Amino acid sequence: MLFVMERSADPEGWRLGLAVTRKTGTAVQRNRVKRVLREFFRLHQHVLPDDADIIAVPKRHLRPERVTLGLVTQELLPLVAALRQDATRTAENGAP
Repeated sequence: MLFVMERSADPEGWRLGLAVTRKTGTAVQRNRVKRVLREFFRLHQHVLPDDADIIAVPKRHLRPERVTLGLVTQELLPLVAALRQDATRTAENGAP
């Protein structure tokens, strides 16, 4: 799940927050999930809107041992692409 909030004042690039709870698994498993999520956002940073705060919250039923970059890309890339389209549409309409 992604939560996104636009920053209108002083856009200095997108920011990422990760909320991986203990319900996800052990510390090793949680850290692996966070590493994979960070790598996804690093690889796709050119698609992200520059004035966004993004918080990624993994699904509750997520099995950490099955999390791969391919799975994360499959799940999140359509959402990130939609964010970019929304940001472009907003900029074209002249909305702040």
